[in-house]
Amino acid sequence: MRLSARYFASGIVVGLFLLLSYFYSLPDGRLHIIFCDVGQGDAIYINTPANKDMLIDGGPDDSVLVCLGKHMPFYDRTIDVAVLSHPQKDHLYGFISVLQRYRVKYIVIGIEGNDIEEYKILKRIIQEKKIVVKNLYAGDEFFLGQVNAKILWPQKQWVAMRVEQFDPPGVLDNRVLGFNTNQDVNLFSPYILVSLGNFKALFTGDGGRDIQSEVEKSNNLLSVNLLKVPHHGSKTALLPEFLKKVRPQIAIISVGKNSYGHPAAETLKLLQDMGATIRRTDREGDIEIISDGN
Repeated sequence: MRLSARYFASGIVVGLFLLLSYFYSLPDGRLHIIFCDVGQGDAIYINTPANKDMLIDGGPDDSVLVCLGKHMPFYDRTIDVAVLSHPQKDHLYGFISVLQRYRVKYIVIGIEGNDIEEYKILKRIIQEKKIVVKNLYAGDEFFLGQVNAKILWPQKQWVAMRVEQFDPPGVLDNRVLGFNTNQDVNLFSPYILVSLGNFKALFTGDGGRDIQSEVEKSNNLLSVNLLKVPHHGSKTALLPEFLKKVRPQIAIISVGKNSYGHPAAETLKLLQDMGATIRRTDREGDIEIISDGN
């Protein structure tokens, strides 16, 4: 009898904990952007006021699962949109783990491929789970409730001229994954402008200064509140002219221990001279930015 009472009391405690956790994790009407500490890689989790979930990249290992476990409600196992900026391991590996553990409604991914084993696994999982794939280009946009995501790069024609297997060359057909290219796949990274009211955040993958003049020419760039610094803050991450246009208040560098010299002193100085507040995952762990749109 005493044993039954103990189990009953334990059940009440667990039930209260789950109930409190549920109410604590209900949407608060604000936009939450979490730059996950995944070491030398990228993984960004976004939760919108409408409780829609978006993930940009997955990092070089399974650390992204820890981040999602901390910041997503325990009962939520669905990601509305998952974006893979480009098929390299430091963005891709954890992305595979997410697809295996969560229900993903849509994947936004470029048509450029990679011969690494992780990319082959990714394609197989997408096909097996019949996940809807979207190739988006400059000018395309989608909404997650009140939150707008607009693609600023890449240009469709730019992509078409830099991947193989087209007949005639430069005309995109309806295939969506794995085209060969002799270009650096970093350059295919989408520039995504996420907006809620007056708040604007620009996500850039690993697309650095080599494409920023093209981005600048083809878009009416305005200042942003938040910039995800391209390519872990490498010395070729930012074109000064581009930075003058976007003028971020906050610059986030997703970076870990590395032998590449990231983030580079040149890039840090550019941001400092612009007056941006610099935040780094290697020093702060997960970084959360919250906005009500104002």
